[in-house]
Amino acid sequence: MASGKIQQNFSRGDHTHEVSMELFRQNRQHLCDRLKANGKISKGAIVLLQGGIEDTRNDTDHEPLFRQESYFHWTFGVEEPDFYGAIDVDSGKSILFPPKLPSSYAVWMGRLLTEDDFKHLYGVDEVHFSDKIAEVLKSKNPSVLLTLHGLNTDSGKYSMEAVFEGIANFTVNNEHLHPEISECRVFKSDLELQALRYACKISSDAHIEVMKNVRPGMYEYQAESIFRHYCYFTGGLRMMGYTCICGTGVNSSVLHYGHAGAPNSKKLEDGDMCLFDMGGEYYCYGSDITCSFPANGKFTADQRAIYEAVLAAAEAVMKAIKPGVSWVDMHKLAERQILQHLVQLGLLQGSVDQMMDVRLGAVFLPHGLGHMLGIDTHDVGGYPEGTQRINEPGLKSLRTVRTLEPRMVLTVEPGCYFVDPLLDSALANDQQRGFIVESVLRRFRGFGGVRIEEDVLVTETGMELLSCVPRTVEEIERVMAEGRANHQPLPQELAAQSCKPSGQN
Repeated sequence: MASGKIQQNFSRGDHTHEVSMELFRQNRQHLCDRLKANGKISKGAIVLLQGGIEDTRNDTDHEPLFRQESYFHWTFGVEEPDFYGAIDVDSGKSILFPPKLPSSYAVWMGRLLTEDDFKHLYGVDEVHFSDKIAEVLKSKNPSVLLTLHGLNTDSGKYSMEAVFEGIANFTVNNEHLHPEISECRVFKSDLELQALRYACKISSDAHIEVMKNVRPGMYEYQAESIFRHYCYFTGGLRMMGYTCICGTGVNSSVLHYGHAGAPNSKKLEDGDMCLFDMGGEYYCYGSDITCSFPANGKFTADQRAIYEAVLAAAEAVMKAIKPGVSWVDMHKLAERQILQHLVQLGLLQGSVDQMMDVRLGAVFLPHGLGHMLGIDTHDVGGYPEGTQRINEPGLKSLRTVRTLEPRMVLTVEPGCYFVDPLLDSALANDQQRGFIVESVLRRFRGFGGVRIEEDVLVTETGMELLSCVPRTVEEIERVMAEGRANHQPLPQELAAQSCKPSGQN
């Protein structure tokens, strides 16, 4: 539990963004308004959510740093584990149920907060320890408890439904809540947008710090470390929104590089392209930004050609974004831009329209254009009821097929990759191989890939760019040149010097 001074607003210090608990009160009211407008919810209904549960690593007593379950955070802003929360739909009044901890825990965790402490900290109407949950809810005489049960269309997993001893004595409905609360999360409030802007600003600055300091001889994980340190030290972003992807050379074509089997461990070589996809998270509100640049700070002709193909795709999409636009059409626009540039490069030949018909774009852009962004990196609401995936290469990987509306926050992340299995498959495909100039393609085997990822807010008339990093070739080379002027020896170089026996130079 938290200890020390109790604050109503969240921040990581005077230099960081302050989040008011009003944000979560507004979220709760928005949810109640949607439920009442639903027409299926009876009077006297109470929403019941269960927060994330404290866990340990495998069979040890090691407790990984806790991160709140996303729906619960959206609703209550609670940092600690093992809470329940309830909302009276008719009145909008809220109740928190923190765990009742033994007094002996204070030796290890500091002063244990009281019910009044939690009420003040999180700005709710009532607080009762969770051992009283059945008794308190019974006193409210709810017509129904609305619990959360629904599919996350990105992960394929179901949300955690609240359970407690005695819930069998209540009428429970687990169908109505999930679609309504998911739609609430799709459209960001002004206070949520402030938190997202802050996360994007700090993460953008951290990417620039990486650009300034990266160079051949460094390891991928050292670049990741620069990013993480800047986010936490400068902005108070203790957590990352996802596993950092620091692919260099051929690794930059591995879409989800950085996992446990490939832990950002390659040494950067002169001539490598870097693809760094990293985003910090502030009070669970995230960012998702990708920068691509040469390890040595200077683009070759081929690197520039591929980079500018992807940049043209990103710029075309962002210029076209506005309410009423189909995200599927935006993906196809990005594909078309990349294919046109590959034709100009001489890597492809023929009609771009015909390439689009045979889905050649998916060979070079196999993932979707982007996704919803918010409390989760791949935020909820991508496939609401009535929508379905398109079973075609590239398009089947789209994380949403929605028509854009104001207050949606999404990533725009086109890429161009040279992935041997995809290239080989295309060369074996009668419909696709005639467009590929094999003699030129051989030059790009092992190139890796380029991705440019921006975070954008859909506005009433267009979009607002939330991320802010150098994007043109000239801007990137200038920033990297400025950084090289101040480079210090790499840690491994210092370690090698310190390990020399005395008396040796």
